[in-house]
Amino acid sequence: MATQAGLLYQGAIKELIHDFKFNASPRAGVLLCELMLMTQPQLTGQAFVSVPMHPANARERGFNQSYWLAKQLSHRLAVPLHTAQRVKRSRSQRTLNRRERASNLADAFAFQIPPPEHLVIIDDVVTTGATGHAMACAALESGAKRVDIWAVARTPLGKG
Repeated sequence: MATQAGLLYQGAIKELIHDFKFNASPRAGVLLCELMLMTQPQLTGQAFVSVPMHPANARERGFNQSYWLAKQLSHRLAVPLHTAQRVKRSRSQRTLNRRERASNLADAFAFQIPPPEHLVIIDDVVTTGATGHAMACAALESGAKRVDIWAVARTPLGKG
């Protein structure tokens, strides 16, 4: 499993991601997508999958930034979009430490349709890698052979 996150989640990038994630700013989303395309991984896999939100959280927020990015990248790079489901409603990861994040997301994701052999998870920020790890486990259990992560940014070391 490889993780590609070309930017650090700090300063102007942090503000841009926050505006995109919590205000559904299409302008911020377009800029983030362009930045991702400038730092794309060598292998884009056979399909992209976004980090799904639990249906209750999706209703509350009304916007899934990971899905928006995955859809844009899928269109721009002609890579199919695959789907996963969030089957466990878990607490927000923001205040949790590394161990709590992993436990919080255990068995949180499922694939109703088997994924292709090489799947790439699209996300906005990688902090500890717990979300990607939980999704990768679900994808591998469902038939994938390789799962990579492509995110806009990662938190600076020691901040997760």
